[in-house]
Amino acid sequence: MKPTGDDVAGLIARATPEKRRRDAETLTALMQEISGRDPMTWGTIIGFGSCHYRYPTGTEGDSGLIGFAPRKAATTIYLFDGVAAHAEALADLGPHTTGAGCLYIKDLEQVDLDVLRGILERSLAWVEAGGTDQVQLTVTG
Repeated sequence: MKPTGDDVAGLIARATPEKRRRDAETLTALMQEISGRDPMTWGTIIGFGSCHYRYPTGTEGDSGLIGFAPRKAATTIYLFDGVAAHAEALADLGPHTTGAGCLYIKDLEQVDLDVLRGILERSLAWVEAGGTDQVQLTVTG
C-alpha cells in the first residue's frame, strides 16, 4: 500500500456516524502526538510515518507505523505487533473487540485513553525496533 495523498480532514469529514468523526479527530491528535509524525492517508486508513514490512513468506509492502480507519461499524486501530502483545492492557481498556492485528472501538469516549495511549506507544516502539523474525520492519518515514 502507498500513501494516497488524499485530504485527511476530508476523509474524517466523510466518516459516519458522527461519533466516528469525533473519534477520528481524537485519534489523529493522539497518534500525531505519540508518533511525532503528521497524518497521511493510505486509502481509507489514516497513518503516521511509514515503514516497509516483510514476512518470512516473502510477502512485503508498505504501511504507516501506526494508524486507524474510521469505519462505519467501528473505528479500526491497526497494531503491527498484534493484539496478543497487549492482552493485559486490553483487559483494562474498556469496550472493544479484536482481530489478529486490529482493535475495534465503537465509541472512544467509553475507553480509557491512557490505556490506549500505552498500547499505541508500545506498538510504535516495537515497529521502530524492527519487529521480529516473524515480520521485519524498516522505518522509512
